[in-house]
Parts: sequence; structure tokens; C-alpha cells
Amino acid sequence: MSSFRRVLSVVTGLLLATTAAVAVAPTASAATWQPKPFQLTTPWTAQVSPTNALPEYPRPQLVRSEWLNLNGVWEFAGAPNLDSPPIGRTLSEGVLVPYPIESALSGIKRHEDNMYYRRTVTVPSTWSGKRVKLNFGAVTWETRVWVNGVRVGSTHTGGYDAFSLDITSALKSGANEIIVGARSTVDGGLFPIGKQRKDPSGIFYTAASGIWQTVWLEPVNEASITRLDTTPDVSAGVLDLVVQGTSGLQARAEVLSGGQVVGTATGPTGSHLRIPVPNARLWSPDDPFLYDLRVSLTGIGGGDAVTGYFGMRSIGKAMIGGVLRPTLNGKFVYQLGTLDQGYWPDGIYTAPTDEALRFDLERQKALGFNMVRKHIKVEPARWFYHADRLGLMVWQDMPALDAVDDTPVASHANYESELRRIVDQLKGITSIVQWVPFNEGWGEYDNGRIVDLVRSIDNTRLINHNSGSNCCASDPEPSNGDVIDDHAYQISTGTRLPTATRVAVLGEYGGLGRRVTGSEWQPGAGFAYGALYPDETSLTNRYVDITKEVGKFVHSRGLSASVYTEPYDVENEVNGFYTYDRRVLKMTEARVREVNQRVLAIARGTEVGRGELVSLRVTTTGYTDRFLRHSDSLGRTDVVNDASSDVAKQDATFWARPGLADTACLSFESRNFPGRFLRHSNSRIRTDSNDGSAGFAGDATFCAREGTGGTALESYNVRGSFIRHYNEAVYIASAGGSNAWDGGGSYAADTTWAASTGLWRSGADLPLDQARSFRVTTPGFTDRYLRHQSGLARTDVVNDASAALTKSDATFVVRRGLADSSCYSFESRNFPGQFLRHADFRVRLATNENTDLFRKDATFCAQPGTGGVRFASVNELGTNVRHYAEEVWVASSGGAHTYDNASSYNQDVSWAVSNPWAP
Repeated sequence: MSSFRRVLSVVTGLLLATTAAVAVAPTASAATWQPKPFQLTTPWTAQVSPTNALPEYPRPQLVRSEWLNLNGVWEFAGAPNLDSPPIGRTLSEGVLVPYPIESALSGIKRHEDNMYYRRTVTVPSTWSGKRVKLNFGAVTWETRVWVNGVRVGSTHTGGYDAFSLDITSALKSGANEIIVGARSTVDGGLFPIGKQRKDPSGIFYTAASGIWQTVWLEPVNEASITRLDTTPDVSAGVLDLVVQGTSGLQARAEVLSGGQVVGTATGPTGSHLRIPVPNARLWSPDDPFLYDLRVSLTGIGGGDAVTGYFGMRSIGKAMIGGVLRPTLNGKFVYQLGTLDQGYWPDGIYTAPTDEALRFDLERQKALGFNMVRKHIKVEPARWFYHADRLGLMVWQDMPALDAVDDTPVASHANYESELRRIVDQLKGITSIVQWVPFNEGWGEYDNGRIVDLVRSIDNTRLINHNSGSNCCASDPEPSNGDVIDDHAYQISTGTRLPTATRVAVLGEYGGLGRRVTGSEWQPGAGFAYGALYPDETSLTNRYVDITKEVGKFVHSRGLSASVYTEPYDVENEVNGFYTYDRRVLKMTEARVREVNQRVLAIARGTEVGRGELVSLRVTTTGYTDRFLRHSDSLGRTDVVNDASSDVAKQDATFWARPGLADTACLSFESRNFPGRFLRHSNSRIRTDSNDGSAGFAGDATFCAREGTGGTALESYNVRGSFIRHYNEAVYIASAGGSNAWDGGGSYAADTTWAASTGLWRSGADLPLDQARSFRVTTPGFTDRYLRHQSGLARTDVVNDASAALTKSDATFVVRRGLADSSCYSFESRNFPGQFLRHADFRVRLATNENTDLFRKDATFCAQPGTGGVRFASVNELGTNVRHYAEEVWVASSGGAHTYDNASSYNQDVSWAVSNPWAP
């Protein structure tokens, strides 16, 4: 049973409500629907029935007041081809539209390469004299339609774009038969299918064939509107609107805010209407304000009227503080997102209800994210509406071709045709900030030309030519993309730096896994990109650890965005924050949100990495290679880089401590002169020993404020004054002061600092080129030392009575870090040229291969420990060298392995540096 619904446009633009208006004649089919057995249900599964299958108006940006929802039970049959439509014949099965036929909700739960849908419908008599459009949100992949035995329209190809057919001439009074034929061969097809596979496994999932988005009828005038192309022009204070539709007519457009008209414009269809939006309230994740839009056609043949919405915002890229950044409304906003794949255990490609569709986005926002990467799928229009309303930026991937590596040339025309239509259809979506044509080289070809193609359709967004181009790209990198996008699931320092033309992003990372009994697609079969974690605490700990490391890259490596895999499990992937059924949050929400907010605060400049070693880089154009350092106690700025002396690097490195006068603010303790802090005295910034006085505490306390692409450090006791560099010296300065170092046109940039990872990464010192031994500090094991035996690191009791070989094996020469000179590598005393390194998390002795990987695996930064020194891995970030059951590993405090978690972790990663057993 379908129902005729009338849409009420709510002028706030925040809701689209539907109300039943007129009953419609039931289908003449005797087919019945019964859901097939579910492998897994969601909280919304039981809410789905033939009378309420996605009843919401499906197209929020082009709303008409009259429509007829055709979702519900249709007759269904598989077929050998689409050449013999079952005109006038009853089909024996019942399918619930719009759920793809492989889903349990559809009532079919099997794949068919070719299929027919059939139903009858009575068109309301009030539509007399109007053109009747049959609209499809999406059908996979080829679609043909017959109405009352007459073929209507042309064949549509493409599984991800909406399309409409004018069926007026084929209609009659009373019941009308509609037959939809769909072909979806999936595997081996020469068209985009995303991650669908007939035989799903690993990172590929169940196919989604046939009708998978809402189907509906609507009456329109002979002259009608087909699309509203909205492009906000923030700098001009106008909305650029192109009303697509019948040519030769006048269109009148009104912009509304809170029900009040704020701007109007009139002009021909197809032309650019410039509608004033005075004092525009800009859309952002923090304030996702949406304007309403009313458009009507006037003049002879006119009368069509639609409503829609849009957000005023600008997207671009700009050099900010010496780093190319993506911008939103002219400001750098770090894009913290998830890899959202859009699969459901009950509906596969189709969310069971609109509430469920919205839930995924609401929960990601609640976890502290401000962006979603829609991965290799295109969602229904209402998904984008929810993203717009909630304030989640979107990266939109193009669904991939079937071929992961070599793409048949015959598939290129299909790919490009569908790409054009998808970008055209979605370019009015406020939340989309980036297009991603390819992923990890899957089906990649002519990527430079494809970037040009996308830019010719929409030049208002960044284009990421290939997400994960460090991973599997088959073609050379084009010169015309906007993004350097690396994938690094095990977080490392290997992400590439931004350039003068490309921003740098981490397009996928994480993939931390945890199985939850009772919420698995195939119990016991779940896999993750890394180790599986046993419980909520260990999984959350590891997420916090690696996301803190991501935060360090914002200013240390110019990182502008990161995408965590993933918001929910997908079939046998168990990498989600939530289980696949959306019933269990597998991490601790408050801790996830807290660390996510920390990353965003680092990018804004209101956090600098409290408790860590930091360096403060100048952000003023022309001076971005300079860092704040102390020399002869006075603060100044100097060029500091890899070639600089150890002293210069150490002088430019500080511990970010809780503020001496206010722990909500910060104090900066010298790395190489413990007990001395940055302070201001007589307007000059200097380092002095803490005398314990309240005056010193106030002078040495600074509060982090949002700067111009970094951190502005405001004096705690001289409010309105900030740390500023001026002629290489560093002062406390105010915008309106009378000193030479106050005010001026560059004041905002000069008082903004990029707080990066310390130029000197070790917080504890070891004697270079000298032999040392490392003793366990865990109570009960303090007679044991780190040693190597048969190539593996372990701990053994070593004392005066030990054999000479044992003593020698427990002795290492401290060398400069092979990968970072501010850290350390440990060369065997009795096997020169062999170093301690980790591989598969086990610490072992190996000959220097002189590769980048070996150098990183053999480099450890010394940090203060619990009763000793801990050795943090450079390459497996967030891990430390730990002894466990006589073996030695690199372990994390929240890891999934047996050698990771334990109450003794902090003690087990601390080593006492002693005189060598073998000089």
C-alpha cells in the first residue's frame, strides 16, 4: 500500500516533514512480503514494514508540495535478460522497495543479474493536466521502465545517480502497471560498483542490486524546474543560483532566514541569479546554519514552485603560517573524520529508516569528529541533508570500478559518464568539501585528466586525485591535484609533507579491531587491519595513543586532515567504534571525544601538546624556518633545522608544563636547563630559574589562544599582551602598545607560533659513543638486564659471577639515532654494526641494512620513565621498549597483545642506565 503525501516546507530549513493526504489504490498484485532471516539486526529493523518503508520526502534540495511515494511491496522475479518484460503477468515473489535484493529486508536475499519489479498505482485525479514524473533515487546498474506495456524514456545506466522519466503519455485512468527492469552483473562489469562483490570477503562486501533508493511520482507543470545549482559566494555576499529547467522562462528566487525573506532575484532559467545574502551567517561544523530557498517559474507556462536550502560557506586552500592548508570560510579548520562506508546488516546499501541514516552521522559528531569521508559509495540525498544540518564536512569518493588494478579501457566511458552526473548532482551540497575520484589506485587511469574533468564540472572544491597515493597508485602523480593523501594504518612519521600546491592529509589510519559477541556478522570470523583488542579499555587506550600522535603531525608535518577507519564494523571488518548492528559502542565515548577535541584544539592553536616536548616555530611569511630559542638566557628566533647544532635544537625545545600561576594555562621549561622557564621581564622574553614567587609564576605563565594558523601565547598577568618576535628578539607585546615591538601590520602573524614536536625529541640524555647496560626497574626483577641472545632481545640476571659472553651481550654502545640525531640507537658491544631494532613488535639484534625502515626501527627516543629512562620507538609511535616474561618487545599501554597491557606497564618500560658490564 502506498500513500499520497504532501510535504510541508519548514522555513528554518532544519526539518522536512511529511503528512498523509490522500489514500491511494492498492497494488493489484497478490504478492506478499516477508523479510528473510537476518544475520544481524539493527535497532530499527523491526520498525520497517510495507506501509512505512522510508516514507520521508527523498529530495530535500528540490521539494514539491505534491508527491506519491512508491516504496513498499512490489512483485518481483529474476530473469535471463531484460528483453521480455512481464507485461500483464503477476510475479510470484514480493520485494520490499527500496531495499536491494541481496538484503534480508527486501524479502529476496539473493543476487540476480537481471530482474523485474512490477506494481500498479492509481494517479490522483487532482494531478489531471500535469506532467507526471517517475523518479528514482538510485538503481543498480542498468534500468528500463514500462508503463501499461509501453516502454518509457531511454535506458538509464549508473548505480549512484538519481534520474527521472516522464510517464504522462503512457498513463490511463484507474490502475496503471509499472514494470522496472534492472541489470546488475556486479563482478566483471565495466561500470562503477564500489565495494560490492557477489562473493564478498575481506574488504569487499555483499552486492546491492536493483532498486536501492526511494521511488516516487510527482506532478509538474509543462514548464518545470529540474535542479537548483547553488554556489555561495561569501566574498560578494550573494548566492549564485542557476535554476535548471524549461528554458525561456523567468525564475524568481527568494532566500529566507527564520521565515523572513532576506534576498530576492529574478532572471531566466539557465542563467546565474545573484541573490543578496546580507551579513551572511556562515556555515561551519561549529555553526551549521542553513538558509531556506524558494524558487518559482513565472510568465506564460510557468507556475512551478519548489523549495530547498543551502549554506553560505567558502572552500579553498591558502598558505597559512608557511604551510598550505585547506580553508573553510578563509580559515584553516582541521578536518577530523572517519571512513564511512554506508553498509547495514539488514539493508546492505540502504539504511532501514531515516532515523538510522541520521544516527550514524549524529554519533560521529558526538564522538568529536567534524568530517566524514564517504568511502566509494554515494548516499541518498537525505544523508547529505543530515550532514549539512549537523555540520559534518564530507569528502565524496567516486565508487570504484570492479578492476582493482588494471582497468579495461572499455570501462572508462561508463566511469566518466557516471562521475560527471554524480558531481553535477551533488555540487550544491553544502557539506561536501572535497572530491576523491580514485582510492589507492583502484581502477586508476589518466588521473591528471580526470582531475581536469572534475574541475570543469565544479571548481569550488579541492580535488584529491587518489586517496592513498603512497599505497598503490598505478600512475604517476598528476601535477594538477590539490591533495597529498597517504594511508598509514600503523601510524608512523612516514606521511609526506605538504607542498606549495598541495595540502597534506592522512586519508586512512587506525583500523583498530575488537570483536563483540552477539554483534558479529559471522561470529568468530571478524578481522581488523591490525591486532584485535580484548576490551573497551585497551581499544580506547590505543585509539587515544595513536590519535595523540596524529595531533603532533598538525604542526610538525603540516598535516591538515585525518580519516580514522572506521565508524562502525562492516560485515567481517571489526574496526568500528560501533558494532555493525550499531548496538554497541566499543570504545569509551568521553575519552574518544576528548582526544579528538585535543587534535582540533592543536590545529586551532588553543592547545600545544601539554606534557610534551615542543618547539615554537615562527609563522610570519618569510621567517617560517625560524624557531623561538633561548641564548644567554634571552629569547630570540633563529633558523633551526636538521643541520643545526645539538645546542641550537635543545635551546629551541621546551617542556609544555601546566601553568605555574594557572594550570589551565602553560609554562615552558627549558629542555636543557631543567628548572628554568620562559618568562617576560621588562617586556623581554627570557629564561630564568623558578624562584617560587608569585610574581615569577605569573610572568612565566601563558595562555594559549587561537592565532592566525597557530597559537597566540597571551601573558597571564599582562592580559592583551602576547609573545612576539621582532628583529630576531622576542618580547611580550600588545597590539596598541607604544614600544617599537608593539602593534604594526604583521602583529597578528608575529604573535602566532606553530607548536610542533620538539626539535630535540629525547627528554632524557644518554652518553653518546659510550658503552652502557640497561637494568630492569620493576620490583622483583631489578637484577635483570636487557641483553641479546641468538639475535633476540631478552632480560637475564647479570652479575659479577656471570659469564663474559653474558656480560658482553648485555652491553651496548649508545649511538646517535640512525633515523633522528636527537634520539638514540644501540649498537651491540660484541657484534659491531648490529643494532637493536624491532620487527613485528619483537626487539632483536640485526645488521644495519641502511634502509629507511631499518633506521626507524632501530631508533628510540629517550624519555623520563618511572625510576629510569624509557625508550620510545620512532617508527611504531606510542610504543616503548618493554620486558615481558623475559622477552623484550615494543609495547603500547593500550595494546592488544599479551605483552602490552598490565598494571606494571609503566615500570616495565623504564630502564636504569648503568655502567657497562663489558667496558
